[in-house]
Amino acid sequence: MFPKIGLALGSGGARGIAHIGVLQVLEEHEIPVHYIVGSSIGALIGCLYAAGQTPSDLEKLAKLFRKRYYLDFTVPKMGLIQGNRLKQVIAMLVKNKKLEELDIPTTIVATDLKQGEQVLFKEGEVEQAVRASISIPGIFVPEKIGEKWCVDGGVIDRVPASTLKEQDVDVTIAVDVSFFEENIEITSIYDVIMQSMEIMGRELMQEKEINADAIIRPITTRHHTFEFEESEKLIAAGREETERLIPTIKEKISEWKELNHESTESTETQADA
Repeated sequence: MFPKIGLALGSGGARGIAHIGVLQVLEEHEIPVHYIVGSSIGALIGCLYAAGQTPSDLEKLAKLFRKRYYLDFTVPKMGLIQGNRLKQVIAMLVKNKKLEELDIPTTIVATDLKQGEQVLFKEGEVEQAVRASISIPGIFVPEKIGEKWCVDGGVIDRVPASTLKEQDVDVTIAVDVSFFEENIEITSIYDVIMQSMEIMGRELMQEKEINADAIIRPITTRHHTFEFEESEKLIAAGREETERLIPTIKEKISEWKELNHESTESTETQADA
């Protein structure tokens, strides 16, 4: 018997590229992922992986990513970026699959701007749900889905480990790619918005402890939210910290196996009696 492994991938802009390094190491140690919950960049990486993109594919995509090709700027009203180009690219990369058709069951976290509530997507168009989850307020125009105006999942749940706990999984792994630095230089509207998000996220994390069997925190230095050019460093950071946590993850898997082996033996003994 092998436990069902659940993975919660958190928000953090370009820092979320570190998720790729996490996936690489898990595969190298033959630790399968049976369920994914993603918030913001974690939703994007999680869905691409769940659609069949390998960690090697994701690394190549990260290295090729250039903002000018994928970000469609618009006249500011509710956001600076329209986000339609990204939706087209995401749809292509997931081969136009719907959420319920992904190889690995996946839940995407977004925030209902009007109600101030968490929104969970388990069905429907991947590109629309991911577009909703990555909608950094003030940067992206909110994604309208039904009657909901959706913004970044990180606004309400930066590392969705609690949502993962509600799924049918046995061992939970959470990846937190947040990082807060005081006294940074503020020179643009991006800096204002993103530092405000970081402060909000820091306060949220202090109030809401991450509940998971293993928590991977690969980010130890500041990376700008849109610095996708640093993909190699970020992937390496994800790899390094995951390797450090592999003994903990394997220990949790062993504990589950022992517990369930004893439970099975007890059930068989009772049946024989």
